[in-house]
Amino acid sequence: MYDVVLLTLGSERDAPGGCGSGGACCGGTTETGAQSPAETEAGTDSCADAPAEAGNGKGGQGTADGCSTDRPRVPVLACADALTARGARVQTVTARSDAEIDAVLAQLDGPVRQDGLTWPDSDSKTRLVVATASDAQLRAVLRRMVRRYAPPPSRRPADLPGDRTLPDLPPVAVLPLDPARGGTHRDLAAQLGLPRDPAAVAVAVLDGTPRRLDLLRNDGGSVTLDGALLGAADDAGRPLHWRARVEVDDAILSNGEEPLLACAIGNAGGYASLDDVTLLPAPDPADGQVEVAVAVPVVVRSTFGRKRVRLEVRRARGRAVSVVPREGKVPYLDDGVEGELTRKRSWWIEPGAWAVWVS
Repeated sequence: MYDVVLLTLGSERDAPGGCGSGGACCGGTTETGAQSPAETEAGTDSCADAPAEAGNGKGGQGTADGCSTDRPRVPVLACADALTARGARVQTVTARSDAEIDAVLAQLDGPVRQDGLTWPDSDSKTRLVVATASDAQLRAVLRRMVRRYAPPPSRRPADLPGDRTLPDLPPVAVLPLDPARGGTHRDLAAQLGLPRDPAAVAVAVLDGTPRRLDLLRNDGGSVTLDGALLGAADDAGRPLHWRARVEVDDAILSNGEEPLLACAIGNAGGYASLDDVTLLPAPDPADGQVEVAVAVPVVVRSTFGRKRVRLEVRRARGRAVSVVPREGKVPYLDDGVEGELTRKRSWWIEPGAWAVWVS
C-alpha cells in the first residue's frame, strides 16, 4: 500500500488578480491581464527563492467565495477518490510557502547517511502528486527538491554520478488543473504525453514506472524544466533588438556585437518556435543536451540593390550555455516565469535528474 501526497500550491489564490490559469480555480474562463508576483519573479534577474514563483499565468478574478477558501479543486478531489478506491492512503496538502513545500518533500527522504547528507529514498512507499495550474508551479516544487537534495560542492559524495551535481530526484506525478490548451505553446504535461484525467493520473502513480528526464540548473539558484526564451517586443508586437554574448560549450552563437531578436534555451519544446520561425527543430527532454538558438536579423541586398532583412537562426547543442547581456535589461520567460537579465546567466544540464510517473 502506498502513501500518496496530493500537493497543491495555494499562493495563486492569494495573488492580486490571480486565481489559477484562466480563473479555473473558481470555474471562470475570463482573463483580466492581471499578474501575480510570480509572473515577474520578483522583477530581478535572479530566481527568487520564494513561494511566489509557484504562481501561474494570467488569471481572472473569479468569485470571492471560490478563491478565499482552501477547498481542493475538483480534479484534486477526483484524483484523491481514485487513489483511495485503489487502497492508497491519501493526504492532500495546500502549500503556501517554501517551508510547507519542504515539509511535504521531507516525507520522501531516505535513511540517514553516514556523511549526513539529506538524500531521497529510492525505495520510498510515499509517492507525490503535484497538482499544477502552470509549469511554473511544477518548477517551484522541483526547485525545492534540488535545494533539499543537492549536496554542496565541498561535500560531493562518491556515489554521485560524475555528470551530475545532485542525485536522482524522487519521481512526481503531474495532475494538470486546467484543460489542455491549443496554440503553439503547450504545457509540459501535454508535451510529455502525460494523462490529464484524474483517474488516469492515479493509475500512473500507483501502477506506472518513472520516466527520467533532464533538468536544467542555473547559477541564479533555480531550475528549468521546459525552456527559456529571451527577448522582447514593442507595443505593436515587433521584436526589439538587443545584444548579448551567447556560448554553448565551446561554440559562440553571438559575440555580443550584433543585434539579436531572440534566444531560445530548450530542454523540452515549449519555446521551440517564435511566431512562424522554428528556433529549435527537435528538442528532446531526455537526450542529455541543452538546445540553444539565436535569431539574428541580417540585411541582404537583392540583385537590383534593394535591401531586405532576413532572419538567420544559429543553433548549437551541448552541456551548458551562458548568456552575457551587453547593454540594459533583457526580458525573458523561463518556464512561464518572467524576469529580466542584467548580468551573466549560465544554465547546465543534469541528465536524467528528475522523473515523472507514466503508465
